[in-house]
Amino acid sequence: MEQTDVRYAGFWARSVASLYDTLFLALPIGVVVYLLSGGEWFDFSAYTQNMRYAMHGNAAAALTHVPPTALKWELLFEAAVMVAIILFWRRWRGATPGKRALGMMVVDAKSFGAIDNRQAVIRSLGYIASTLMLLMGFFMVAFRRDKRALHDLMAGTVVIYTETGPAASAEKGRGTKATAQP
Repeated sequence: MEQTDVRYAGFWARSVASLYDTLFLALPIGVVVYLLSGGEWFDFSAYTQNMRYAMHGNAAAALTHVPPTALKWELLFEAAVMVAIILFWRRWRGATPGKRALGMMVVDAKSFGAIDNRQAVIRSLGYIASTLMLLMGFFMVAFRRDKRALHDLMAGTVVIYTETGPAASAEKGRGTKATAQP
């Protein structure tokens, strides 16, 4: 990007984009992987039983009866989601379907230019670190001026609004601004 005002995408907007990606990207991939596994990936009846335990106040039973998942199918799912995200990043220059729908994109934090494959992979793997920290890696977006999550810091990326996205005009004046450095 040229020297210009940059508006960082905040916590709630990124959460909505993530929900959109879950519904329209991860969920369909999950259904396909589950069908390919012939039901071997995980046992729905065990999850249902755990929900019953939890809803009846028996959290200890729900936590001790963790349903097994087949590692090979879990790895296939995770790899398929990562490949799909990288393909969308390449196709839509730094945006998953959710980010694109909301007029956001992932860019290099210093140049505000396109991210490279290394940054994309580090950012994807960084989601694991953000999750393992009891989701604090995601929540930090709400408290940082530059709206960067842990995985953004690890990869040297930031999520910004595009100049022409549908959310750009609606959010005008509400996002945090920064000036891109040459």
